[in-house]
Amino acid sequence: MATNNRMFSSRLKFASLALVGVLVGCGQPSPASEGGEQQMQPASVDVQTMQAQTVPFALELPATLSGSKEVEIRARVAGILESRNFEEGDKVEQGESLFTLDLEPFKVDISRAEADLLAAKARLESARRDVRRLGSLRKQNTVSQQDYDNALSAEEIAVADVKSAEASLQDAKLSYEYAQVRSPVTGIAGREQVSEGTFVPGPETLLTNVTQLDPIRIRFGLSEREQLKMRQEQEAGRLNLPQDGHWTTKIKFQDGSFYEREGVVNFSDVRINTQTGTSELQAIMPNPDFKLRPGQFVRVVLEGARRMQAYVVPQKAVQDSGTGKFVYLAAKNEQGQLVARPAPVEVGEWVRQETPQGIQNGWVIHKGLKDGDKVIVEGLAHIFFPGMPVVLADQKPTQSASAE
Repeated sequence: MATNNRMFSSRLKFASLALVGVLVGCGQPSPASEGGEQQMQPASVDVQTMQAQTVPFALELPATLSGSKEVEIRARVAGILESRNFEEGDKVEQGESLFTLDLEPFKVDISRAEADLLAAKARLESARRDVRRLGSLRKQNTVSQQDYDNALSAEEIAVADVKSAEASLQDAKLSYEYAQVRSPVTGIAGREQVSEGTFVPGPETLLTNVTQLDPIRIRFGLSEREQLKMRQEQEAGRLNLPQDGHWTTKIKFQDGSFYEREGVVNFSDVRINTQTGTSELQAIMPNPDFKLRPGQFVRVVLEGARRMQAYVVPQKAVQDSGTGKFVYLAAKNEQGQLVARPAPVEVGEWVRQETPQGIQNGWVIHKGLKDGDKVIVEGLAHIFFPGMPVVLADQKPTQSASAE
C-alpha cells in the first residue's frame, strides 16, 4: 500500500512540474519565484465535509422478459372443430371461448341423460310405494319377510340408479362445456394449430397457446463473485440486504427510460450455472397494459439494500491519475497554509443524491476518506498541481478588503 502511494505521489509531482513549466513559459506566475517576490494566487474552491452516512445500494443487470404462464390450449373431448373464436395475436380474457366443437352431439347426450334420469326417478318412486305398501302388510303378517326385504332392496337399487343417472347428466353437461374450448388465463393468443373442420381426438391435439402477460416474469443472472462480495460486506456490517432476497425491481429500457411500475424478486436459484458462473433470479412485474412482451431485452435495477457508514462525493470531484482514482482535500500543510492535497481513494458504485443543484450522481468511496475530510468539489479546474494553495470560496476576501 505504501509503495502504491509513493508511485501515485511521484506521478502527480511529475505532472505538476511539467504544468508549472508551461505556466511559467506562458508568463504565468510560478508557485514561488526565485526571489520569493512572486506568489501564485490561491485557487478559490468549494468543499464538502465528509461524514459517514447510510446510502441506497442498487444493482443493474441485463435481463429478459417472459410470460408468467405459457398455457397450451387443448380440447378435453373429441369432436369436429366447428369454429375459431379469436384473432391470432390478440388479447383473450380468462374464460373466453377460443374454439367451438360441433355441439349437436353433446346436446343429444344431454337430452338422453335427462331422459334416463327421469326414468330412474320414476322407478325409485315405484319402489318406495312398494316398500310402504308391503310394510303395512308385513305388520299384519299377510306377506312374508322375504317379500318385504326384496322391496327394500329394490328401493336401494333405485336410489343408486338415480344417482348414476344424475352423474351421467352431469358428465354430458360437462362434455358440452368442454366442447367450447376456453382460455384458462388472460393473455395473448398464439397461432392456431388446427383448422376448422378437423376432427379433434381429444387432449393429445394442441390447438393453440396463450401467454399470460400480467404479471410478467423478469429473469436475470447474478454472478457468484458479486453474491460472495455482498455476503462478506453484510457479515462485516457494511451492507444491509433485503430480507429473504426480496429486492424491489425496476425495468430500464434500452433508451434509458424506466417502466412506470415496480416488481419484486420472488425466486433465487441456489444452483450456480457452471457455464456462466451465475445463479438465476426471477422477479414478478405487474403488466396490466401489456407494454412488456416476452423475449424483450431490458435492464433490471435491484433496489432495497442499504450501504452503511459510507462516504459519498460528487462524481466530478473524483479524478483519475492513470494508476487509480483520487480526490483533492483542502488541508493545511506544515506551514499551516491551506493547500489542495491529493488523496487516493477506492470507489464503489454510483448513487443518486440530492444536492443544491438538483439530483446528481455521486461515487461511494470505500477507502481513502474519514470523517471531517474536506473534499474539494468546485474549483478543480484552477488547481494546477498537488499542494497548490487554495482558499474556500465562502472565506475569500472581497476586492475592497484586499485593497485595504
